[in-house]
Amino acid sequence: MSFKSFVRTGLVAAAAIAVFAGAQATDISGAGATFPYPIYSKWAAAYKTETGDSLNYQSIGSGGGIKQIEARTVTFGATDKPLDSADLEKNGLVQWPQVIGGIVPVINLDGIASGAIALDGPTLAKIFLGEIKTWDDAAIAKLNPGVKLPSTAIAVVHRADGSGTTFNFTDYLSKVSPDWKAKVGSATAVQWPAGIGAKGNEGVANNVIQTKGAIGYVEYAYALQNKLTYTKLINSAGKTVAPETPSFQAAAANADWAHAPGFQLILTNQPGDASWPITAATFILLPKQPKDEAAAKAALKFFAWAFDKGGPAAEALDYIPIPAAVVTLIKKTWEDEVKGADGKALVN
Repeated sequence: MSFKSFVRTGLVAAAAIAVFAGAQATDISGAGATFPYPIYSKWAAAYKTETGDSLNYQSIGSGGGIKQIEARTVTFGATDKPLDSADLEKNGLVQWPQVIGGIVPVINLDGIASGAIALDGPTLAKIFLGEIKTWDDAAIAKLNPGVKLPSTAIAVVHRADGSGTTFNFTDYLSKVSPDWKAKVGSATAVQWPAGIGAKGNEGVANNVIQTKGAIGYVEYAYALQNKLTYTKLINSAGKTVAPETPSFQAAAANADWAHAPGFQLILTNQPGDASWPITAATFILLPKQPKDEAAAKAALKFFAWAFDKGGPAAEALDYIPIPAAVVTLIKKTWEDEVKGADGKALVN
């Protein structure tokens, strides 16, 4: 198993309870989404070496992270589904995106290589609705002139567990397909109209690998590390794009972060010729007036360090760093909104 696969699968699976082993004195505590756990762990190790400060991050899922930060039992929470302004205000929280990833459709078709066929959003929705049943359907053929498509039956594979990956995938389908929005909608768990369920990105990847004619959706890293065949997608600008770092970065850069209250912005179906349509961010939640000011200040220093120095480590694990212009907005938000009991900003 490669290092990346080890980190992505073994460590994440083992991280249900806790996590950054070896820390004798925890300066910063966090809990929440499993998606960013590998990079948070890698950053934490490097940060401890450089500064001596420790981070303990419990990879318990976005819902758990939200509950813990609302209860103020951790320094920060982490979620793949951003909170809206009302929830942030009600709970006295500030929110920002920390790192970005991509979600890609993956297939198992004899004679079809990665990127050899393209799908658009409405066609992808019809496939997952169970309305398009074979790979040589006219709707798929129209998008792929010159490609010899097999008559193989389509086998849909989806997540059986609740997940941020499913939330972002179904959010995209809801934006591009009125039928999908009306019949299924978007959530971390939905009533799938077709296909078979599998647990985690690993489960979806394994089912696609083992099933001829299958299509599923996984995080970009799983497609790469399992050598899965991915499709290209036709984005909102009508351009055919491949899932790769520049197209994820384009989606993040073209998103209107400056006018998104609380950075509540879902990166699916963003504008721009180069934007990958199913790009996703993972978010941090921090109290605006933390009870433990020293821990909150330490957390902000850690996340600032991650923005400034953590990009190469993120890219090595197939994450996408937040664009520099967005980081500037985030740091301004810290200055304006995270205050101590004396009313002064905790960052300077």
